[in-house]
Amino acid sequence: MHKSTSGTPSRPALSPRVLDLDLEAEARRIAARMREIVRRLHRRGLVVAMSGGIDSSTCAALAVRALGPGRVFGLLLPERDSADDSSHRGELLAKHLGIAYRREDIAAALEAVGCYRWRDDAIRAVFPEYGAGWKNKIVIRGGLEGRLNHFHLIVQSPDGALSEKRLGLTEYLQIVAATNYKQRIRKTIEYFHADRLNYAVIGTPNRLEYDQGFFVKNGDGSADLKPIAHLYKTQVYALARHLGLPDAVCVATPTTDTYSLPQGQDEFYFALPYGQMDLALWAYNHDVEAGELARAIGLSEQQARYVYADIEAKRRTTAYLHARPMLIEPVSGLPELE
Repeated sequence: MHKSTSGTPSRPALSPRVLDLDLEAEARRIAARMREIVRRLHRRGLVVAMSGGIDSSTCAALAVRALGPGRVFGLLLPERDSADDSSHRGELLAKHLGIAYRREDIAAALEAVGCYRWRDDAIRAVFPEYGAGWKNKIVIRGGLEGRLNHFHLIVQSPDGALSEKRLGLTEYLQIVAATNYKQRIRKTIEYFHADRLNYAVIGTPNRLEYDQGFFVKNGDGSADLKPIAHLYKTQVYALARHLGLPDAVCVATPTTDTYSLPQGQDEFYFALPYGQMDLALWAYNHDVEAGELARAIGLSEQQARYVYADIEAKRRTTAYLHARPMLIEPVSGLPELE
């Protein structure tokens, strides 16, 4: 149960200002810690997959800040459903940072393992007419109304007509399992290059994604270090601007870049757009009453309570994603890196 300590004198009034950072001090602190981690892992540099989004772009810039461009290797890993401007922004960033990079289209690998086939079979169970030239995405419903989250499938026919139906659990799980291939194939390629170069792999989740389990186990959730997992997405945008990243990166709207129809992260996973969701998670973490959150982000008090309940539910249901492999009994004598 979420508790309130509203009225604590040391806590600032709830507004976007609570997310303000000393950006230069934070950049220096993260870069220093990254250097220390690379040394402790006995690696020579860092690999980062650059989607063109704000999180991976900021991680790449911080890696360069930490080690210099000569010890950072970038990967652009588009596939059939990737937006064209994602790779463009990733290439723009690599050139801006002066790092070596490689573009590898993973569509053929995904085709070979059945990613698109398994996904399309599940879609046709809902929309039998779905076929070549159609597009798709999944959207979430229910969180702000206090109901259990459920998912709808939206498809677009080649003539542009949109249709929407609620997804059954079997079809939902199969579509998600199939699209998770994308993150896992990408991570396999990242670790190939990390092994080849004796580098470590960067994971790119921000605090919202890390806290709420918005990542794929053994996919984008797998990494040797996660330099911005403590930063709210609003803070990541601010840090990107401070680091001088290209405007095309700094103004890009967050998307999943997983489905063929444009899909915001708030459509697929979060209850609110990232600016409001950042503030809601900060408020939850600082025991702010639902009424104060509601006034700060323009919701009813009941809706704010629903958002808090959704945060709690996601933490419970995604705890598995954070879990280490379970052992039957402890295995002693092995060193641990912290």
